[in-house]
Amino acid sequence: MIGRVVERHPQIKIVATTLREVYSSNRHCWGAVAWIDGQTHVTQTGDLDVLDRVGGGDGFASGLFDGLLTGEPPEEAVKLGWAHGALLTTFPGDTTMATLEQVRAFAKGGSARIQR
Repeated sequence: MIGRVVERHPQIKIVATTLREVYSSNRHCWGAVAWIDGQTHVTQTGDLDVLDRVGGGDGFASGLFDGLLTGEPPEEAVKLGWAHGALLTTFPGDTTMATLEQVRAFAKGGSARIQR
């Protein structure tokens, strides 16, 4: 899909999407991929206990945008997007309750458990 988009629209600099395998309504495998300036970045995948799937993609996008706008390397920005989208699915509703510190910790391979 990314290759077709870039071929048809060569002016595009970034194409990104989540990768979700749905085992059941409350259990998903979550990943993400982004093509940024000619390089593909694929995140790790992780099984999630999903409370509400609505907003996960928006959470991915906002985490990715935040990472890119604050100067993170592309591979780190994609991980931040992946982590924020994943965490968002574990909250009720489609509004984040994650702190930036929680997103960064999860992106580095930490747990989605509450950190206090």
